[in-house]
Amino acid sequence: MKDIVDAITSGAASAADFSALGLPESCRAVVLHKSEVDMFEGLASADKDPRKSLHVDEVPVPELGPGEALVAVMASSVNYNSVWSSIFEPLPTFAFLERYGRLSPLAKRHDLPYHIIGSDLAGVVLRTGPGVNLWKPGDEVVAHCLSVELESADGHSDTMLDPEQRIWGFETNFGGLAELALVKSNQLMPKPDHLTWEEAAAPGLVNSTAYRQLVSSNGARMKQGDNILIWGASGGLGSFATQLALAGGANPICVVSSPRKAEICRAMGAEAIIDRTAEDYRFWKDEHTQDPREWKRFGKRIRELTGGEDVDIVFEHPGRETFGASVYVTRKGGTIVTCASTSGYTHEYDNRYLWMSLKRIVGTHFANYREAWEANRLIAKGRIHPTLSKVYPLEETGQATYDVHRNLHQGKVGVLCLAPQEGLGVRDPELRAKHLDAINLFR
Repeated sequence: MKDIVDAITSGAASAADFSALGLPESCRAVVLHKSEVDMFEGLASADKDPRKSLHVDEVPVPELGPGEALVAVMASSVNYNSVWSSIFEPLPTFAFLERYGRLSPLAKRHDLPYHIIGSDLAGVVLRTGPGVNLWKPGDEVVAHCLSVELESADGHSDTMLDPEQRIWGFETNFGGLAELALVKSNQLMPKPDHLTWEEAAAPGLVNSTAYRQLVSSNGARMKQGDNILIWGASGGLGSFATQLALAGGANPICVVSSPRKAEICRAMGAEAIIDRTAEDYRFWKDEHTQDPREWKRFGKRIRELTGGEDVDIVFEHPGRETFGASVYVTRKGGTIVTCASTSGYTHEYDNRYLWMSLKRIVGTHFANYREAWEANRLIAKGRIHPTLSKVYPLEETGQATYDVHRNLHQGKVGVLCLAPQEGLGVRDPELRAKHLDAINLFR
């Protein structure tokens, strides 16, 4: 492994040099054990501790198949699906691996008694399988997390509709929280030259998800001048939604939970900010009953910030806790676009405010390759920036995931895999210097 790291950090190794490097038989990876899926039985979600379920093990390097690439992972990051994986909710990920393993002999490799998780990476291609022409050893890359088979016609207008669509590192094995990762070659995109390895690894999943959710024709189709309500606007997902709204000429109304998070949104350029903790919004009277008076108070506050206008788009991902309020505050004919349910999957809302006001609820999930490529292109051009706040070594991925689970973080939390330290991998220092303050905003 040392020879691989030395070749990458030298900055001078050629494709032939990388091709000549020997591959190790095993590597370190963050894994879940199938034998431990019941370890949190009887505990509430908030009490489940990823530090107990996530292990750093030495595992065999997977066999490379057609259309695939083996990548030396310099850095990765923690996403909310890392949290779900680590607490075995909504169900253990081994069920996904078993189902995938039944698809083909090649897919059977993924059905193992351990699961290497992680849906982001920045690193260097080491090997490519038969049929890969666009990428070669030595290419510096990031990976998006869409895994598709595309044998059905259903996925050919939008690959997210492929019946065999999966999220790499969550519904497949050999994810990015490892020294070596296995990806399909059509997951690869060029690493932005002005970013470090850990910065480049941070945006992938969340930036692509926010792009499809807000900008794409498959999402809310944001336009200039739109008022956009963004829940968790300084978080891993919301921070990219806020940037996309500002870059696209829209007006984000940022909902946060602390003065510190409000300040981060202001530093990104947002002006309309609601600290829901300070203003004490309580959308539920009790576990079973919502409070429409709080929806109305919330809507009134939004109009104070927008000059009397309701929001055109609600960027939804908390789910149960906020969904009733989201439907209520959206303008007539507006759109609630949802990609997750971090506070609960069972959404309740008053349908009169939806049907009688001709509002739309749009479900989105990650992004197709084109959307992910466009989102990465904005990063590479310095129009959208990483929101990395803290970086852990691979050995402390459990703590990093715990931070995200307990909402102790800002933006994204990174993980160094093969990178020996932070700050490596920058190839365009001039562009970096131009955007350094924005890159470091969440630090």
